[in-house]
Amino acid sequence: MEEVVDFVDQVKIYVKAGDGGNGVRSFRREKHVPYGGPDGGDGGHGGDIVLEATERMSTLLDLQFQQHHIAKDGGHGEGHNRHGRSAPTLTIRVPVGTLAKDFDTTEILADLTEDGQQAIIAHAGHGGRGNARFASSTNRVPTKCEPGRPGVERWVQLELKLLADVGLVGFPNAGKSTLISVISAARPKIADYPFTTLTPNLGVVAVNEDQRFVVADVPGLIEGAHEGKGLGVQFLRHLERTSYLLFLVDVGEGTTEDPVESLHTLRQELKLYNPDLAKKPFAVAGTKLDVAGDGKNLKKLDAHCRRRRLRLFPISAVTGAGLKPLVRFLGEQVAKLRIPLKVSV
Repeated sequence: MEEVVDFVDQVKIYVKAGDGGNGVRSFRREKHVPYGGPDGGDGGHGGDIVLEATERMSTLLDLQFQQHHIAKDGGHGEGHNRHGRSAPTLTIRVPVGTLAKDFDTTEILADLTEDGQQAIIAHAGHGGRGNARFASSTNRVPTKCEPGRPGVERWVQLELKLLADVGLVGFPNAGKSTLISVISAARPKIADYPFTTLTPNLGVVAVNEDQRFVVADVPGLIEGAHEGKGLGVQFLRHLERTSYLLFLVDVGEGTTEDPVESLHTLRQELKLYNPDLAKKPFAVAGTKLDVAGDGKNLKKLDAHCRRRRLRLFPISAVTGAGLKPLVRFLGEQVAKLRIPLKVSV
């Protein structure tokens, strides 16, 4: 039986780095050394708290059930110049694409976009110095020692934003899940009722033997998604990292939506959620070509796209019509966007 893993892309955790150990005040006490010098050791450093990105995780589900993460404190110094032991780093593993923010200040603490990338989100306290550190030619009997410094503690908001080249945008039942299942190895749930997709899906599309790109399918939007209606606003953040967008508009004769109005609504929802999303390059796919009937909806959408100089691809994920030109085009756009800009000095 296939294991079902809940997709969790937001979680709030508490982290507390370790406190530094105290330095100690101590003097040598030996039978034949009446005036022993200072020998108080330093305290050890506490443990840092580090986030580490890993491709082996795809959800923040584990952290939803383990919200408190407390690193160990450093050991206290001792006499005979014995220093306290420093505590080990506490590593919290998260999926690649995780953004960490201070919950109270919204300061960005880490943005992990590569496998193995690490970032300290709570610095440990340093150990205090023992009195042996303060000995000098003018102060042979120092009595000063330092306490350990406290480690940083804070609440951290973790947000997972999928890393993909192309984001699929459309209303429920626009054909996003069917498309990604045909052009990639992804196997999302597909059905003939709204909101089939309840969690984002990623698929790797092969253009040829040398080029591949990643497509993200997010749950369908509805008008008012930016205000929290439907499931859209919950997952729109996953489009923020994509470099290219593909708007899917149903042109089947059975649809009750005007295709031009549908495209306008989708664009507007992205703009209202995040103006930067509306600035991303995009193309339009007219879906369900196999049930387009007399083509009235397709002609209307085609005329609109020609006026606006938008690329339109009539496709059918069921019959495969129009998919090869679409995949080639998306591959070309992704390749262009991946080329770093050359800056003249």
